[in-house]
Amino acid sequence: QVQLVESGGGLVRVGEFLRLSCAASARDFPRYAMAWFRQSPGKERQVVASITQTGGDQYYTDSVKGRFIISRDNTKNTVYLQMNRLNPEDTALYYCAARAGSYLYTDADDYRYWGQGTQVTVSS
Repeated sequence: QVQLVESGGGLVRVGEFLRLSCAASARDFPRYAMAWFRQSPGKERQVVASITQTGGDQYYTDSVKGRFIISRDNTKNTVYLQMNRLNPEDTALYYCAARAGSYLYTDADDYRYWGQGTQVTVSS
């Protein structure tokens, strides 16, 4: 069983930045591929970014390319999402997800473990 705890969300203005963190309880954290998803009211949960076990490969959805960076520190069992130049369309509940495996996974159904989410609100 893997427990994920997100932190770092908040209320910011357009153009500002936030860094989300996700702490994982897994003793074998390097076995897990990780991802960040987000969900807005009335919309489906969508992948924002994902990262492989070693951090060597990343995926970004088109709307965040060039603004967001996903990274991980396997010595701290933590994955991060640096979010720059935020805009109101980034407002959502952000979830961290994990699954064992060596590929880049981008579908919500691929992931077995989920955090409770952290709210990001960008005001104009």
